[in-house]
Amino acid sequence: MIEIVRIPALSDNYIWLLHDPQSAETVVIDPAEAAPVLAAAEARGWRITQIWNTHWHPDHTGGNAALKEATGCTVAGPAGEAARIPTLDREVREGDRVRIGAIEADVMEVPAHTAGHIAYHLPSAQAAFVGDTLFAMGCGRLFEGTAAQMHANLQRLSKLPAETRVYCAHEYTLSNGRFALVVEPNNQALRDRMVRVEAARAVNEPTVPTTIALERATNPFMRARSAEELAERRLAKDAFRG
Repeated sequence: MIEIVRIPALSDNYIWLLHDPQSAETVVIDPAEAAPVLAAAEARGWRITQIWNTHWHPDHTGGNAALKEATGCTVAGPAGEAARIPTLDREVREGDRVRIGAIEADVMEVPAHTAGHIAYHLPSAQAAFVGDTLFAMGCGRLFEGTAAQMHANLQRLSKLPAETRVYCAHEYTLSNGRFALVVEPNNQALRDRMVRVEAARAVNEPTVPTTIALERATNPFMRARSAEELAERRLAKDAFRG
């Protein structure tokens, strides 16, 4: 079975290491910086063979060059953002597949946060790496796309199997949950979840990964009934200081 390791980076980023014991391959997803990734791999005796980027932002690609130099790994990332990821070796788009050993990941185009944003869904591992598109009880800001795109993306992701674990790239859950309670104060599943989130964050424990089932029940952006409703909620969240 694939092993997945969370690496905290910068102020609130998560970098993900995927390791396949059978092939001895290790993939890094969205390396914000190289040093903690190299340290985590070395501590486990893992050899880094690939990087998978979800989008071009520097807090997701900043470690690419140093990791390539240190390990000789290859980099796959969104074809639509190739010009902004100079370390890219393989451009991937909707319908393409990448693999770690015998385990395949489907590439999903999920633009809105950035114009070419992609996600990686590993059906056999029941895992999805979604970058900054879907967060625990939140979604990414609409920097380069539209509310209609984000609404379509979240509805598509909501149709993944309920047990799918969602590996997003930031620890935003506490703030997202506080906003979600403003939107849906009577959502008991949300209220129960926030008790757990507040307890975890009080002792600096992570709240990621989440699951598709949890997001269906508690994420006000995934639960938005229309692109217009999502747009209203996104604008309100952008101004939220809770």
